[in-house]
Amino acid sequence: MVETSNGGNLEEHEPVMSEIHLGCPPGLSGPYISKFTFCLPPLDADWSSHGETVSVQGEIELDKDGDIVVPRRPLNRSCCLSIQHNITSSIPNVGLQVWRAELVLSDFVLHKIHTSSEFMGIVSLELGAGTGMVGVILAHVAKTVFITAYSKVDHGDEILDNCAKNVHLNSEMFKYHASVYVRELNWKNSWPPTMDLENWETEKRFSWTSSEVEEVQGASLLLAADVIYSDDLTESFFKTLDRLMSQGSEKELYLALEKRYNFSLDDLDVVANGYSRFQSYLKDTDECESLEHDDSMPFFVGKPIDLTQIPQYVREYNRGNDIEIWQIKYVRRKSPSQ
Repeated sequence: MVETSNGGNLEEHEPVMSEIHLGCPPGLSGPYISKFTFCLPPLDADWSSHGETVSVQGEIELDKDGDIVVPRRPLNRSCCLSIQHNITSSIPNVGLQVWRAELVLSDFVLHKIHTSSEFMGIVSLELGAGTGMVGVILAHVAKTVFITAYSKVDHGDEILDNCAKNVHLNSEMFKYHASVYVRELNWKNSWPPTMDLENWETEKRFSWTSSEVEEVQGASLLLAADVIYSDDLTESFFKTLDRLMSQGSEKELYLALEKRYNFSLDDLDVVANGYSRFQSYLKDTDECESLEHDDSMPFFVGKPIDLTQIPQYVREYNRGNDIEIWQIKYVRRKSPSQ
């Protein structure tokens, strides 16, 4: 592919294909339901004892032969996630496909679920959710998950409908744990979204209520996967982040992306211009420390996650070397009194 100066690759109507098409029959172009398998901790897992030596008080239990009965840790549960997705799509509908960055972010969320209580009982919002896989997995332990995508005027609610389908297909995973909402979030519009209260009942089923908006204000976690592939989209994404992270409680974002290398006519070389543009929005830790002492504008600070420390929980894909996950925080401008 040839990458242009504005980060675009293909015309919007041209088909693109992900590497992930698990079990799909050859020649299939419409939606298909693939099965992704992974392990989840037991429902009664005691996170307070994870990674620590715990002293057990009380009487020692013996079996009928007088031998000590050693308590065994409950086995992890093997789970199967059903995800409806397309094999190919146009650029505006790439959210109908499963991409590797989505699976790596799923691995990251699963690792957090296995090793800590950090995501237990939280409120989270997933941006550009695609098939909704990451949000569905997170719903195993979260209190509330908002799975969001943008409804294209000329493409209808196809991506949002597909997200809702995947939530329904996997609802048994989280029916006792989380409330899951599929909602439209247009990155080019303001946040909070404007709501026509008089006509709300006649609006689409993916519209926000005032109570949901209030709950998002108190969210602590944002997630996004493979939303960095054009300069215009990247700019809109960070504007939306600014609106979300500057309001309400402190939030952090985990963003998975794929570094896509293309031949650039401007550089006459193979480059990852989209990745460079993404990095231009972030300060590193050293810059953050120097800016904290002046009256600077708000900014984003980001650092990559070491993926060698994240096991591959989802079995059916090849992770490769071009996927990264970034932890991104928002540093607010200090008030004059601070």
